[in-house]
Amino acid sequence: MAGVKMPEIVRLDDTDRRLLRALQADGRISNQELAQRCNLSPSACSDRLRRLRDQGVVTGFAARLDPAKIGRSLLIFVEVVLDRTTADVFDEFAAAARRSPDVLECFMVAGGFDYLIKARVRDMEAYRAFLGEVLVRMPGVRETRTYAVLEEIKADAPLAL
Repeated sequence: MAGVKMPEIVRLDDTDRRLLRALQADGRISNQELAQRCNLSPSACSDRLRRLRDQGVVTGFAARLDPAKIGRSLLIFVEVVLDRTTADVFDEFAAAARRSPDVLECFMVAGGFDYLIKARVRDMEAYRAFLGEVLVRMPGVRETRTYAVLEEIKADAPLAL
C-alpha cells in the first residue's frame, strides 16, 4: 500500500453544502429548482455544480432501484481471507471483484480478514451458486464467512455535510 496518495479534501462553503444536500436527496432535480433551494441564480448554481464535478466531489448520478422488484432481495456480506497477502494477489482479487456483477461493494480492511464484500443475489440458492462458482474461485481466496442480512435498517444514507 506504499505510495497510496490520499485525495485532497475540497473546501466547501455553506452554499456548496446546501447544493450537495439537495442533490443527495434528489439527483434529478432541475438546475432551476436547485438554484431556488440554494438561493442562487441558475447560472451560479450551474457553475458551482460544474466546479464540484470537476473537483471530483460529485462523481455521478444514478437511479436507486428496489432490489426485490428486480430479483435481488438477498443482501449478503462476506468476510474474505486470502491465502497470501502479496501485491499481486491483492491486485488479482480486486480485479475479479470488480468484474463480478453480484458484488456491489468490496473493501480491503485491516483486522482479522482481508476483504469485506457486499453482494446482492436472488435468494440463498443463488448465493450458494455465487459462493461456489464465483467467490471461492477468485484469486487467493482461502476462507470466507457469510452474513445474510435479515433486515435493512438504514441504507443509501446521504453523506453528512
